[in-house]
Amino acid sequence: MRRVAILLALAALALSGASPAPAPVDLSVVLAEAPAAKLSDYRLFVDAGARQPNGRVTPYDVATPLFSDYAVKHRYVFTPKGEPAAWRDQGPLAFPVGTVLVKTFAYPADFRRPEQDERFLETRLLIRKAGGWTAQTYLWNAEQTEATLKRVGARLDVSFIGQDGAPVAFEYAVPNQNQCKECHSADGVMQPIGPKARNLNHDFAYREGTRNQLSQWRTLGLLAGSPAPADAPRTADWTDASAGLEQRARAYLDANCGHCHNPAGMASTSGLFLNAEEDRPAHLGLNKAPVAAGRGSGGLKVSIDPGHPERSILIHRMASDDPGVMMPELGRALVHEEGVAVVAAYIASLKPSP
Repeated sequence: MRRVAILLALAALALSGASPAPAPVDLSVVLAEAPAAKLSDYRLFVDAGARQPNGRVTPYDVATPLFSDYAVKHRYVFTPKGEPAAWRDQGPLAFPVGTVLVKTFAYPADFRRPEQDERFLETRLLIRKAGGWTAQTYLWNAEQTEATLKRVGARLDVSFIGQDGAPVAFEYAVPNQNQCKECHSADGVMQPIGPKARNLNHDFAYREGTRNQLSQWRTLGLLAGSPAPADAPRTADWTDASAGLEQRARAYLDANCGHCHNPAGMASTSGLFLNAEEDRPAHLGLNKAPVAAGRGSGGLKVSIDPGHPERSILIHRMASDDPGVMMPELGRALVHEEGVAVVAAYIASLKPSP
């Protein structure tokens, strides 16, 4: 009888002209001890090119993202039904077991027409399993139809036309599995970086309309226990000229440096803390001598010399593409000229020391 009922249901569906609903995200694959060989095995997307998210796979972005050689990033979050993330004022939200954070890195052929001829390079997954977070990287094929697991990293030739019309070509680095831990580590434990309440507290253009992300996550059952957006912490958009220069620079430093340069991060021994919560001038680098004055200091004496970006180690390292000097050490090959300019302007605005 059950077989007959299924056949009748399929026949009715065919007569109605409606397409069958896609299979949901495969939690057994998400929670398996070993990572899936292919991105499609998770069923996070309903199409082969990972452009159409499956049910409960929700797009999002962050107010100020990490710079990654100008790559476009497509972010999604999935949590099992009935298991929302719990609110936290600081740090990443408390995501439940079964959460998947998805980030695809891509480049359009021409940034003046960003929605045309976009090439996916890699998709990174952070998966919350019973034993904690794990990170996996999937490399896209030339046909853009599948991404396969890549544990050892890769080097890819990338070229595009920038917004100024100038051609850019460089070697893009896909991280190996161990490198993920260098940025995603807090007291030696892997965790997400971007999805913090203050980074999500802004509007996002969903297909059904623009809404505040914290409000939308509550509506969708992705988040529980959050205050109203007006009462929640908020990170500035570093590109927003209407925001204060200090707020923009601090947001940029938090996104690009703060995940390592904080009391629990990999660079904690430096004493230079650039996370958004830090408020002690010395730990923020003002007139602070480096712990180890190697080649990276460029012969300069302090991390931030108020009023003098040209005498600040921070700017020297941000403006370098020398692997032995540049900061961040991972995740970029190019200098982010626009980001350097904002931080330099902020340092120049500070009252010089006597």
